[in-house]
Amino acid sequence: MRKYFGTDGIRGRANGVITPELALKVGQAAGLVFQRGEHRHRVVIGKDTRLSGYMIETALVAGFTSVGMDVLLLGPVPTPAVAMLTRSMRADLGVMISASHNPYEDNGIKLFGPDGFKLNDTIEREIEALIDGELHKRLSGSQDLGRAKRIESVHARYVEFAKRTLGRSVTLDGLRVVVDCANGAAYRVAPETLWELGAEVIAIGTEPDGFNINRDVGSTAPAALVAKVRERRADIGIALDGDADRVLIVDEKGHVVDGDQLMAVVARSWKEDERLAQPGIVATIMSNLGLERFLGGIGLGLARTAVGDRYVLEHMREHGYNLGGEQSGHIIMSDYTTTGDGLVAALQLLSVVQRQNRPVSEVCHCFEPLPQILKNVRYRSGEPLRHDSVVTAIEQARERLGQSGRLVIRPSGTEPVIRVMAEGDDRGLVTEVVDEVVDAVTRAAA
Repeated sequence: MRKYFGTDGIRGRANGVITPELALKVGQAAGLVFQRGEHRHRVVIGKDTRLSGYMIETALVAGFTSVGMDVLLLGPVPTPAVAMLTRSMRADLGVMISASHNPYEDNGIKLFGPDGFKLNDTIEREIEALIDGELHKRLSGSQDLGRAKRIESVHARYVEFAKRTLGRSVTLDGLRVVVDCANGAAYRVAPETLWELGAEVIAIGTEPDGFNINRDVGSTAPAALVAKVRERRADIGIALDGDADRVLIVDEKGHVVDGDQLMAVVARSWKEDERLAQPGIVATIMSNLGLERFLGGIGLGLARTAVGDRYVLEHMREHGYNLGGEQSGHIIMSDYTTTGDGLVAALQLLSVVQRQNRPVSEVCHCFEPLPQILKNVRYRSGEPLRHDSVVTAIEQARERLGQSGRLVIRPSGTEPVIRVMAEGDDRGLVTEVVDEVVDAVTRAAA
């Protein structure tokens, strides 16, 4: 177990868990770990629109400069922009200050290596050891302190990058697009990119005030987007989250399209164009069995990983896949990006819509999702999953589902909760199976 890092960087209540003291030490520790060679080292720092971003950014700058690293401040930009600019600007390290889809009270610190990829567990443990060590003994001398400056051309660079992921002949002419930027990091770049590609753009969630990020807008609260798509009779709605590394689609009828359907669309398109590096894609254990069956029907496989886009990406890199993602909308296209990119994923979908000249509702309905039930059981201590009664209940549940369904039991990586998920062709059976396992876990937890 790691002390500070979770499945996606360090995250928690701003000025509670994520304090200036912690941010300072993270900057110092990460700066020391990534000083390799005699050259002048640099780090790029981006953030979303939370009020606490100012506090954390300033503390990180103090930490990095105190160990001799120069700092390039990007301001509010999407997480994938930080990953891209870390490589483009030849930085030794990239930092994104964001708590993604969480409310404004939370914040987080995500780190990227010089290759633009998130750090592996080994490097995160090395940073943690330094955070709890005697950092004051390794500070730079007065003559070796780092400098910090703000970079002004960031937004234009990312807009051009996103546009270049489409072919030169692709335009969005004739499409009316509603984009919901969640009052977050993409509030400028997403509408600009879509407009420059030719779309008629209606933008919501583009008035951040430090407090309203993800509040009743964005990919975790699609009701506002659904209403606006229907009101303006738009062809498509695009909802990003606070740091724009995930996306959710709303079709012209106001129906929500999740990451599983989006991966299915892109996988089929890339297969037809012979662009898939492997005969399949990578998703997590939470992706719907309907996706797996659809892919099998067109000759593609589905490799599953633990929950978390970092695990999807690790599997993609290890086994040579170039498409993967999560049901929640983290879509990773490694031909273009080193992390999930909500805007780039949306552009790939739009290119398919334009090429097929069909409504989004038809393009994005690749398969009928199987009934899927998810329930959480909170516990105080111990390991309820090890109880004999729970082990027996899980075995019996899997036997009942057989080949017609799946059962996934996993402890949360961020809170004392056991997640029980089942899916299958028979909704009644799925519900019974989940309830039986939940009852067993609840009794064991008590």
